[in-house]
Amino acid sequence: MAGGTFVATDGGRQYEGEVTAFVLVTCFVAAMGGLLFGYDLGITGGVTSMEPFLIKFFPSVYKQMKDESGHDSQYCKFDNQLLTLFTSSLYLAALVASFFASITTRLLGRKPSMFIGGLFFLVGALLNGFAINIEMLIIGRLLLGLGVGYCNQSVPVYLSEMAPAKIRGALNMGFQMMITIGILIANLINYGTSKHENGWRISLGVGAVPAILLCVGSLFLGDTPNSLIERGQHENAKTMLQKIRGTKNVDEEFQDLIMASEQAKKVEHPWKNIVQQKYRPQLTFCSLIPFFQQLTGINVIMFYAPVLFKTLGFGNEASLMSAVISGGVNVVATFVSIFTVDKFGRKFLFLEGGVQMFICQIAVGGMIAAKFGISGEGSLTKGEANLLLFLICAYVAAFAWSWGPLGWLVPSEICSLETRSAGQAINVGVNMLFTFFIAQVFLTMLCHLKFGLFFFFAGFVAIMTIFIVLFFPETKNVHIEEMNRVWKSNWFWAKFIPDEDVSSYERNTCH
Repeated sequence: MAGGTFVATDGGRQYEGEVTAFVLVTCFVAAMGGLLFGYDLGITGGVTSMEPFLIKFFPSVYKQMKDESGHDSQYCKFDNQLLTLFTSSLYLAALVASFFASITTRLLGRKPSMFIGGLFFLVGALLNGFAINIEMLIIGRLLLGLGVGYCNQSVPVYLSEMAPAKIRGALNMGFQMMITIGILIANLINYGTSKHENGWRISLGVGAVPAILLCVGSLFLGDTPNSLIERGQHENAKTMLQKIRGTKNVDEEFQDLIMASEQAKKVEHPWKNIVQQKYRPQLTFCSLIPFFQQLTGINVIMFYAPVLFKTLGFGNEASLMSAVISGGVNVVATFVSIFTVDKFGRKFLFLEGGVQMFICQIAVGGMIAAKFGISGEGSLTKGEANLLLFLICAYVAAFAWSWGPLGWLVPSEICSLETRSAGQAINVGVNMLFTFFIAQVFLTMLCHLKFGLFFFFAGFVAIMTIFIVLFFPETKNVHIEEMNRVWKSNWFWAKFIPDEDVSSYERNTCH
């Protein structure tokens, strides 16, 4: 693989090394953790729209869906708390798991955490596939959630630590790419199994496949130099650093990693550390980025795409195919982010994606208001349905090259070693908490807010775009251990960072 010395173009320290095939393959295997999360995101909405599944586990929802008396509007056809609990229980378990995973990731390493996550997901997928009652379904979902919590904690950190700064954004976004591929595969499987009596069992059970891939793949991975140094294995760390950089001359970078680790060890409690004033930027972004990511409304589409399309008058087969189309757009658009994030930067993608999502949500809300009104009675012509699908796909594309991958990349790269495990746990925890919240209340919100739901999410997109304009400094091409100079150069965060926390070469590049 062609390489050479890579240079941080905005003042970051230069280290000798190549972009090696080894690090690319390693990051690809690790990113398969995203397949688990993506597959579950995509599979759930399709399964909950399958009639045999509803008849077996949620007969009241099936009866309500088939009710043609006109007592219920289109908006309320799927409003059932037990049905939404089937979807959302996973994310509550992932929230709890993320905090245990932060301890495992720090004490045992990133690699064992990925294996544990894959194992939990494997057992959960098998329980769901063979479920005979609602209890088995919920227990399986909880185990899936534990797997998602562990993988979402360990994989982004692993990728950020293995990748050279110059291509850290692109390699880290492999995680988001795998999420989108998982969603697309799930949509295709749902489309293929929807006509079979036990098709829902196949859809849920196939989740075991990415879990097995991750478990087996993680056995062949090496842990990151940062993690090895953190656990006192300096010789192994230097050997791994030489391997992933493709050169024996890694002394400068290795010494910087050791210094960062020694600084980190002075802090015995990373949870207490991250709430200190000097880490206010990290705490803020690790909390608000996942919060805003969920309030873009994307999981309304990812969880419930078939249900949403069915609610808006698409037939069963058409609703599943529409979900496949939006899933395909999701994958293609994520490629855009991989090729542009280290060229145009994180801030540009945040802002462009925010503007595009806002426009699409206003248009979708306005169109649904015009066709279904407050009563929820109405229908779409073929042309109108195609326009609605186009607007939703444009919205999905905007998310897929902005807030989707950046929501995992930015929190994983902005924290120095002494706060990294806590910061990532906060990121995953907040993400899962609001994913749970949105999943649990969306169908009820759709029933009561009707088309106003899309305006609700558009309002949050406007707020978070303004937030990025004002408070987010560009982090492309900056080495993870040099992030303090980024905060020190920002008009708002500079007052939180003591001068002694910025090295001399960092201070020289602040102005």
